[in-house]
Formats: sequence, structure tokens, C-alpha cells
Amino acid sequence: MNKHVSPKLNRRAFVIGTAAAGAGLTLGLDIPFGGPTVVRAADGSPEVNAWVVIRPDDTVVIRIARSEMGQGTLTGLAQLVAEELECDWSKVTTEFPTPGQSVARKRAWGDFSTGGSRGIRASHEYVRKGGATARMMLVQAAANEWKVPVSECTASNSVITHAASGKTTTYGKVVEAAAKLTPPADADVKLKDPKDWKIAGKGLKRLDTVDKTTGKMTYGIDIKLPGMLNAAVKACPVFGGKLKSYDEAKVMGMKGVKKVVKVDDTAVAVVADTWWHAKTALEALPVVWDEGDNAKVSSESIAKWLAEGLDNAQPAYVGNQNGDAKAAIAGAAKKVEAVYNYPYQNHAAMEPLNATALWTADKCEVWCGTQNGEAAFAATLEASGLSADKCDVHKQMLGGGFGRRGQTDYVRQAVLIAKQMPGTPVKLLWSREEDMQHGMYHPITQCKLTGAFDADNNLTALHVRLSGQSILFTLRPAALENGKDPVAFQGLNASGEAAIGYSVPNLLVEHSMRNPHVPPGFWRGVNVNHNAIYLECFMDELALSVGQDPLAFRRKLMATHPKHLAVLNAVAEKIGWGTPAPQGVYRGIAQHMGYGSYVAGAAEISVTDGSKIKVHRIIAATDPGYAVNPAQIERQIAGSFVYGLSGLFYGGCTVKNGAIEQTNFDTYNSMRIAEMPKVESIVMPSGGFWGGVGEPTICVAGPAVLNAYFAATGKRIRSVPLRDQNISFA
Repeated sequence: MNKHVSPKLNRRAFVIGTAAAGAGLTLGLDIPFGGPTVVRAADGSPEVNAWVVIRPDDTVVIRIARSEMGQGTLTGLAQLVAEELECDWSKVTTEFPTPGQSVARKRAWGDFSTGGSRGIRASHEYVRKGGATARMMLVQAAANEWKVPVSECTASNSVITHAASGKTTTYGKVVEAAAKLTPPADADVKLKDPKDWKIAGKGLKRLDTVDKTTGKMTYGIDIKLPGMLNAAVKACPVFGGKLKSYDEAKVMGMKGVKKVVKVDDTAVAVVADTWWHAKTALEALPVVWDEGDNAKVSSESIAKWLAEGLDNAQPAYVGNQNGDAKAAIAGAAKKVEAVYNYPYQNHAAMEPLNATALWTADKCEVWCGTQNGEAAFAATLEASGLSADKCDVHKQMLGGGFGRRGQTDYVRQAVLIAKQMPGTPVKLLWSREEDMQHGMYHPITQCKLTGAFDADNNLTALHVRLSGQSILFTLRPAALENGKDPVAFQGLNASGEAAIGYSVPNLLVEHSMRNPHVPPGFWRGVNVNHNAIYLECFMDELALSVGQDPLAFRRKLMATHPKHLAVLNAVAEKIGWGTPAPQGVYRGIAQHMGYGSYVAGAAEISVTDGSKIKVHRIIAATDPGYAVNPAQIERQIAGSFVYGLSGLFYGGCTVKNGAIEQTNFDTYNSMRIAEMPKVESIVMPSGGFWGGVGEPTICVAGPAVLNAYFAATGKRIRSVPLRDQNISFA
């Protein structure tokens, strides 16, 4: 990467600004384009601009600011840049810029945050412009060399051609000259119509697959630096508890142990020559915790408190309202009511949290997998006590993120430990138990739903009352809207990227906010996951209460929601809804909206002994607006069903004496390959908007299977996970 003199940046202002923005800073994008001085990458190759580096052999290096954790964002973003660049895809490679470099260059790469299925949909326009601008500069450089009008030159597959003279050249031959040019004005940069895409929009192979399958890929856990030591950490198992005391003399003589250090007021770490020596010593270290009043909290006490929030007499925030639902329900000919609940869930990424830090009085560097490079950078500044020009974070591939690596507690810990070992790189690796017991969990909620019908069995009112945690209250209080958490209403909003797909004459959706001490976080799909189960299972309940087919019942309420209806109809047709299922097989259906995309699911299951479920087939339809890599979307759908079905059957964290009880995969399970159903995907982009694909389809897996289970058994399950109902995979 290029070397620049970094501007001085007030550490406190940067940290506060990052926290306020939440998913990344909100400053405008300012891409520096070379000018008369060529900006060079680490290998000496010239930058055309911040997004594109071209080597003399025509290799194209595309810079990717977003994180890659298996979802394919790296390849998708590269496709978008390459499409506008008109380069040879076979010669494309990628690299991550660092947030420190970005800040030094006036945030040249924009937002580094990767969450909420925003990796492509929130950056597609400016990365495409980066590619288009680079192409224009390269073509201009060739035209200048040939002394011909640039309008007579074209570019394709990394070759520039002047048809009139028959002259051709390659990007690698003109890049030095192109890098010195002033970039065109933004208004002059025109992007392709997606119908003309040749690289984007195609199911190309992922750029990271070979390195992952051959073991060449480096994750944060793989980092090795000269003279590096290893650290294991243990925090108070009760959230909100403090570290009271420890007796380091008991372990200092143990093999490999170098130091025992305090980490804030909540944790203690052992630093040793190997991580196993550090972990072994940490387990032997006598530690006394001050667990505080939270040690009295249990799953039962939390459930009771949330249940109280379902009472209409308790205060609540209104998220969506039309008509007068309470009055319509009071005067209805028929009323249906149900209470559902959804538990804490752990991210449980295969790679436990880790970060490697090197601190001196003049420099602090961190190597880690992170979903938010800028937030990790801010945490590094705060913990190190150094200014921005003396810090940086080197992003690595993530061995799973799912929202957990959007937080920076582990980065802060690594820097605080390294700060007590000046000049020595220290790799902090959380044990699996630490990772399980100190997560930021899928928020726990309950929901009371009430529907009302007139004498002709028309649905006249729907009241949805949520009770439970707010993620924003804990992680981003500045994002609350007059105290209300808009995220709590995902999939139930009147409009926007997570809107309800039904029109009911009288509707009331409200949230009684109740925040137990166990911290909530963004868990892949977040609130659409439980809101979809609540709404879509209840839709089946409403339909069956008046003797109507669940699909027909939904269709009557979706006349003004054509995109919701389109994906629902697509899965219904493919599953064969309305035609006889195979003997012993039962069907369920669901639809929802999340992260700007419209999704629907349909499942076929069989049940033995009333409690053993075989999911034979599950279908998903998604309309994300545009499909940058349709093959990757299909893989994301299949992967999302693994997540959704694992959560449905096995997920669920319980609290005892203030602490999470599940400490490893023996008590927090995930579905196996033999349990995985056949997945069929329908990718149906309708254009005109950009939606996400990593998370949305997770939410329809659960309700589709639950509705099919009712069809098979006549039993309605309103509590997740199914393991607590003694229901399992067959």
C-alpha cells in the first residue's frame, strides 16, 4: 500500500464520531485520484484510483473495503468494479485497504462496515463509479499517447482499441500515464444499465474459494509475528460483574507463563509462549468475582418480566398503526389470540474471537477479523491512547461473523493486554467457553398477537404486541427515535426495507421495551427472524380459525403488496400448493421482507412419532432488486436455511445465576449434513432497488417448517427452540 503522511486526528473526536454513526462514519466519500504524483501500492504498482491498482502484467487489484466472512461480498464487489472497468476477469485479484489508510486519505474507501446485508447494496454505486472512472482514465491515457480523440477509443477485457487506426494497447502499458491524470468530473461518469452487464449479474466462481479449500487463506486466528506471545482471557461470567481479585503467584511458575494482567475491571488474562500454556494457567488461576445483583437473574425471571410487558396496560412504543385495532377487536364477531416467544441465540462462529496487537509508545497495530474496520480502528485508538496517525487495523478473513464481529470488545482487550507488554506482539484468543458465555446474543422477545374477524370471516383487525430487548438501546442509543427502537419492528413496518406485506383495516404493532442484563446484538437476520415466526405462524392460525386455505387467506390481504405476493406465489407454485403432496408429507408456507428484499419460503416435511421431523424439501424465492452473482445468492439461501433451521431446532441460550449456561457445542448444537433438506432457490430480481441476500431468507425457514408441522400433527408450536418441546430432526 502507498505511504502517506497521515493527518493528526483527535482521538476522542474519532471515537465518539464512530460510535454515533454506529455502522460506520457518515462523512462524504472523497476518492483521491493520483494527480500528477503517482500513488503506488506496496509492490510499486500504480493506483489508477483508490479502488483500482494495475500491475505491468495487466493484473488488476481491486480494493475491497467491506469484510468477507463467507457471504461472497468480496467477489460481488469485485464484479461490480470489474464490470465498469471493462477488465479481464481472469486477471482480477483483491486486497483489503486498512481503516487507518482510509482515514489518512479522507475516508477514500467510505464505509468499512459489513452487516445488515449491506455489503453490496450500500456501496454498489460508488464502487461502480470507481471502476468506471478508472476505465475512463486508462482510455484517456491511451488516446493521449495515440493523439486521437478519446471518443474514438473503446475498452474491453483490459484492452484499449482505436478502431480507425487498428491500434491496441493493454491497461498495464498505459497505467503509469493514467495514474497521473486528473479524474473526470463525477457528473461525466456514466454507469452501465444492468441489462448490459457482462461480468456482474453472472454466476462467476468466487475469488476466495481456492485459497480456502487449499488452506492457504489466512484468518485472524492464523496470524504469526516474530516474537509473538499468546494470551487467554477470562471475564466475569455474569454480565455486569467485576473482577475482584486474583492470585498470580499461583501460576507464574507454570510452563511458558510470562505475565498475568488485569483487563479493565471485568477480566484477567494470562500471557504465555503458547496459547495452550496461557489457557492452562488461566484455568489454574484463583480468581474472585464480584458478580453483583445480576447473579440473581434466571431464564425464568426474564420470561416472567417479558410476559408482563404483553399486558396492554404497560407502556409501549408504537411502530406501525392504522385505524383503531383495539376498538375493532373489542367489537369483533370472532377473536383469535396467541402468545409466542423466541430465545437468546449465540452467533457461535467456528473461529472464536481473536485479535493480535503490537503496542509501543509510538505505534499500535492490530490484526483481526472484523465486520467493522472503522469501529475496530476507533477501539484501537481509545485503548491504545495514541492518535490516528499512529494506529492501524489490518483486516483478515473472518471465520464466521454473523454480526458478532461487528462489535469490538475483543479488539479492545487485545490492545489493553499488549499495552502491558510493550514492543511484543500478543495474540489474544478467546476459548470456546469464553466465546459462548460472553456473546452479544440474538435479543430475547415474546409476542402477543390478536386478530379479529367480522361476521363474514374477513380479517378486520390485527394487534401485534412485542415485549423484549432493544439492540439499539444497548449498542447504539443515539439511533433510538424518541426512545423507540425502529429495529424492533423489522418486517412489521408500514414501509421501508422491512415492511409488512399485508393490508389490514385496523392494525397496531407496538413494542414494550424490556432489557435484561444479558447484552443483545445483531445476530444474522436479527429481528426479522422472530417477527416472521410470530406473524407468519399466526397468519396460519387466523386462516385455519375461519376454515380458509393459508395461501388464499394471505393473498386476499396482499393485493396492494405485489412484490411480497410475487415471491409468495413463486414458492407456492414450485412446491405444488393446492395439489396433493406425497403420502405422509405436509406443507407449510411463509413470506416476509427484510434488508430491502422480498422473500418467501415453502417446506415439505414428514413427522414420525409426533416428534421426529424430516424436512424433505425447502424452497425460497427472493427478489433483491438486482442479482450481482445469482449462483452466490443460491448458496446464500442454502446457508441461510442452515442458520434458520439450526436456530429453530437447536438454538436457544438459557440463563442461570446470571450467566449463560451453554458453553460449547455439546450444549449449543448445529444441524448436521444428514439433517439438511434439499434446497431449491428462485432468484427473481425485479430491478429498481437494491436489497440484501445474506440474511433475509433465514426468517422464512422457521415459520414454513412450523406451519408444516401443524399441518402434519395439528399441534401449534409457539416456543423456540424445538429441542425444548422434545422435537428433533428425524
